[in-house]
Order: sequence, then C-alpha cells, then structure tokens
Amino acid sequence: MQAPAITPRRAVWTLGVTQLIGYGCTSYLPATLAKAQASSLGVSTAFVFGAFSGGLLLSALLGPMAGRAVDRHGARRPLAIGSLVLTLALVGMAMAQDGRQLALAWVVLGAGMALALYDIAFAGLVGWFGQDARRSITGVTLIAGFASTIAWPLSAWMESAYGWRATALFWAAANLLIALPLHLTLPRPVRLASKGHVQAQEEDEPPVPGMALKMVLLAAALAVMAGVGSVMAAHLPPLLMGLGAGAAAAIAAGMLVGPAQVAARLAEFALVRRIHPLVSARAAVAMFPAGALLLLALGPLAAAPFAILYGAGNGLFTIVRGTLPLVLFGSRNYGGRLGALSVPSRLVGAAAPLIFALGVERSPQMSLWVLIIACLGALGCLFVLRKPTA
Repeated sequence: MQAPAITPRRAVWTLGVTQLIGYGCTSYLPATLAKAQASSLGVSTAFVFGAFSGGLLLSALLGPMAGRAVDRHGARRPLAIGSLVLTLALVGMAMAQDGRQLALAWVVLGAGMALALYDIAFAGLVGWFGQDARRSITGVTLIAGFASTIAWPLSAWMESAYGWRATALFWAAANLLIALPLHLTLPRPVRLASKGHVQAQEEDEPPVPGMALKMVLLAAALAVMAGVGSVMAAHLPPLLMGLGAGAAAAIAAGMLVGPAQVAARLAEFALVRRIHPLVSARAAVAMFPAGALLLLALGPLAAAPFAILYGAGNGLFTIVRGTLPLVLFGSRNYGGRLGALSVPSRLVGAAAPLIFALGVERSPQMSLWVLIIACLGALGCLFVLRKPTA
C-alpha cells in the first residue's frame, strides 16, 4: 500500500529540524571540541582536524552511491541510517581513550554525513516535488541555517561546563531521540520503476546542451565554496582571534553567521520566482571576498561585517547547490548527479580545514588571500555558465 504523499510544509519542518541537528553535530563541532580533545588525549589540534578531514573524505567517496540510492529507493532509509551512524560515531567519540579511537570516531561521523545531510535531504525533496522543490529546499535551509547560531555557543558552553565527552553524548542523544524518529516519519518509498524502464525514461529526456562543460564549471564553483564553508565552520572563531579579536568578540561574530544565513535565505524565499539561481550563486560567491577584504583592511573592527557577509553568501550558496543542478539539468537522476557534483566539493572540504589550520598559524592574512583568490575563480566559472533557454 502506497504511503500518502508528504506535504511541502511537513517535509520542510521535518528536514529543517534534522538538518539543524545534523550540521550542529558535524561541521560545527571541530571548532569547539578540537582543542579540548587534543589536550585530553595527548594529540595535536591538527591531528583532530586531520581526523575530521578523513571523515569528510569518506563522505565524499560515499556521496554518489548515496545519491543514486535516493533516486531508486527514496530518502527515508538513507536519512534514518545516517542518524543512527551519527549517533554511533558520537558515542564512540565520547568513549575514545586515545588518538586512534578518536580518529576512528571522526571518520565514522563522515559516513553519517554522507547519508544524513543536505544532499540526501535535497534529493528527497526533488523526488517528492520535482521541479517545484526549489521553494522547499529554500525552506529547509531557512531552518537549518540556525545551526551555527545554536551549535557554536551551545557546544562551547557544554564543553566548558561539562567537558567535550558530555557534549558529544548530547549530540548523540539529539540524533537518536529527535532526528531519527523524525526521519522515520517520512513516507516509505513507492516501488520504483525497473532498471529497464528507468533507462527508457532517461532516453526520452532531451539532452542538456554542453552538459559536460556545465558539470565541470559547476563542480569547480561548488568545490571552492565547499572549501570556504568547511574552513569557516571549523576555523571562524580562531581565525578572528588570530587577527586580533578577543575570544568573546570572535564567538559573538560567529553567532551572527546563522541569522545572516537565514536573512539571505528569506530574501531568496521571497524572490524565488523572480531571480534565477545562477544570479543568486554569483551574488553568494561575491560576498565572501568582499567581507574578507573588509576584514583585512579594518582588522577586528570588521569581524561582525565579515561574519554577516560570509553568512549571507553561505546561506544563499547552500540553496544554490540544491537548486542550480535542478534548473540546469532537470529532476531526473537528480540524486546521482548531485552526488557526482559533491565529490570534488567534499574532497576540497575534507582537505581545506587541515590545510588552513597549518596556514593560519603562520599567517592568517595570507590564508585569507588564498580564499579570496579561490572565490574569484569560482565567480568566473559561474559567469561562464549561462541560463538554460526555454
């Protein structure tokens, strides 16, 4: 018996909450726990970020497979399994007694990231709503955009009050008791077409002109922004402190990222039918170098504007990574295509925090310049891309 179709509102609220938890316990965790974990277990902070990068690498390798699974079987099962894997990884992290056990926990966390975060959620929305999913994708990111606002101060407070092990257990409980049950309320998948029928449908779909070049350009832009996002999620407070901001000011600036993300997404949500995702993408990429140049020119005085511009750009680009492939290439095989596009993004995202950690210790200013130049290259890729003609 076929499950009743999920409504866009229910899908948005369900996935918005689970994505908030998912990102809170993954991308935003190293910045608050890495130093305490390193001190407790007798390893370097770079070792902890290296373990996190290993998890991101595993996430990259699993991404295409997870996307194809959603195309064939729906998003409910991968999302639920992802919540379980995140729970197990965080429990393992809390129980780690040495560097090897801690590294294993971070790597397993990466497997959960491949199954429980935006790519799978977006593919599920496209599977349910097709080309109409753009508004739902924006809605999910509106809610999940508060992850940095909630996770950074909450994890920092819990680590200070109860220790990093208790903080990991808290996020494990959030996955097990909130995210997993919510994922299990999603519709069971309808029995999908046979492989032969799917292939026949693909043959009926008109080819996208210049798809290979468009995929390469889009993958390059997505990879750069994934690297920037990964670096900022892991290093924003330490970066600002390295440029002269106090610890409290750096945390306060970091708390502005979430509201800036949400404000940008609200604007996108209101203008979703008026602005092409390609225009949004170009604006999003331009915001980071603009904020970084302000920070380099004004120092700690520009910490808040930098965080706001980064947050707004990151907020828009999070939507674009889901909507631009949908508009450029269509809804068929969306999950697999998004998984393929995510491979370079996740590889860059895996390497970037560790490389930046090494560079920022020597020169925060030079490290920022590298990110500025990379963003300008991504902006060039997006200007080469053209809107599809009707």
